[in-house]
Amino acid sequence: MQIPGYIVEGLIVAFTNASGGCGLLPEHAASAQVVASAGQLAKRRIRRGMAALSIAARGEVGEYVRAPMQPPASLVVLADNLEVLRRLPGESVDLVYVDPPFNTGRRQTRERLRTVRDDAGGDRTGFGGRRYRTVRIGAARSFEDVFDDYLAFLEPRLLEARRVLKATGSFYLHLDYREVHYAKVLADGVFGRACFLNEIVWAYDYGARTRRRWPAKHDDILVYVKDPERYVFDADAVDRIPYMAPDLVGAEKAARGKLPTDTWWHTIVSPTGKEKLGYPTQKPLGILRRIVRASCPPGGVVLDFFAGSGTAGAAARELGRRFVMVDSSPEAFAVMRRRFAGERGVAFLDASAPTCPSGGRPASGRTSGPLGGGEAALEIGEEIARVLQADRQADEPVADAERAARVGR
Repeated sequence: MQIPGYIVEGLIVAFTNASGGCGLLPEHAASAQVVASAGQLAKRRIRRGMAALSIAARGEVGEYVRAPMQPPASLVVLADNLEVLRRLPGESVDLVYVDPPFNTGRRQTRERLRTVRDDAGGDRTGFGGRRYRTVRIGAARSFEDVFDDYLAFLEPRLLEARRVLKATGSFYLHLDYREVHYAKVLADGVFGRACFLNEIVWAYDYGARTRRRWPAKHDDILVYVKDPERYVFDADAVDRIPYMAPDLVGAEKAARGKLPTDTWWHTIVSPTGKEKLGYPTQKPLGILRRIVRASCPPGGVVLDFFAGSGTAGAAARELGRRFVMVDSSPEAFAVMRRRFAGERGVAFLDASAPTCPSGGRPASGRTSGPLGGGEAALEIGEEIARVLQADRQADEPVADAERAARVGR
């Protein structure tokens, strides 16, 4: 016999059994509301990214068999990051990496350009003296990077970051020379000086060079841990780098390479490379892979609440971790939607806009009211719970449809 059920993006998530009752597997009880009434189902919302199920029936009892597990559940949110942080449970995240605005005092802009051979009207000179004309592709992406009181902006977010970290968790704060010294003093006060683990210097060699001072070609990444006696650091999982003098260490060690120090030489995202997404301040995937491997256990949760282009999420996804990416920029949200488009288990939530005057939803996205309360806040809480509880889903099949139906009610 056929058992009717809701099918959302190809996933069967609810059913009606032969007796007319409704059933829902226990792990879905928090994400959907099922009403049992004469075989009719009513759903409030059924999320993307739930475990796929196949359903068969024998007589009046349904037999449930779990299909292969999906990739880790993850979430991308467009909203004020401080409001989202306040809705995260305490001690729920394994790794927090943030790359906040650097307070450069100017608008950060990324333009996409290409050049066309134009000997008559070209605006730049190329190889062999040939002239080329610059063509701008699409609209420039940009954001304001100016704060009157940068530390007052950072402090409440650092306090929330510490609160949501697990006891074994780590916090990576990515800045540059303008604010890192002040931020170090602030972070010492939030986490405690004993919890300071490292200052990582990411050095690169690309871009313009001043002739009036030493050119600034590095970023600083401050690393703190929640508990200096219990933190996760998996040195064996980190990529190895070549020895500078391999002949001095022997063939075996030279072939294996060495653990990176606190100075990382790594190129920026190439303006013409495949990794480029066209977002200002995009960070290289190689840097984030190293951080995730070292400080987030397999299956753990990575949080980035200045997500930008979502590189931390991409590294987490690639390495089998879950992620929560938050940004208040619609441009960043659009870039991440494209970056994770078609990825199973990744949900996108726009909680940035108020409810329409008529009570309906704005046409531009899934949102329903200011984040300060109401349906949007509830939706964010439910989506976060889906990500954080993903590792608790049981792997064994549920064979008792009547018991499942009682749980669903």
